[in-house]
Amino acid sequence: MKLRIKGNTIRFRLTKSEVDYFGKENQIEEKTEFGNNSLTYSLKTIDGKNLSADFSNDTISLFIPEHLANEWTSSEMVGMESEMEIGNGKKLFLLLEKDYKCLDIVAEDQSDNYENPLRNTN
Repeated sequence: MKLRIKGNTIRFRLTKSEVDYFGKENQIEEKTEFGNNSLTYSLKTIDGKNLSADFSNDTISLFIPEHLANEWTSSEMVGMESEMEIGNGKKLFLLLEKDYKCLDIVAEDQSDNYENPLRNTN
């Protein structure tokens, strides 16, 4: 699972096996260790209508409504997005996507990523 953060935008990307795992377990978690500290990020299902997020105890949690999670994991739907009000007129932009193979040559292992539909277009 990849986590990308830029300003008030959080983007989660999951590989094929991670989407399958999430579809069965309704949650998935990853951890990045920094010596004695760590940052945990997770995706979990909830009752609700939109994506939402929380940051507490060194953990970024992205919550997806169960009905959307079922649709996303069992279809070719690439992803979804939502804006979450965070107070003082500010919003947090949330994005959840399936991870596609890059069109560029990269050193990263992409064997578990989804085939990019743009790869064979001219």
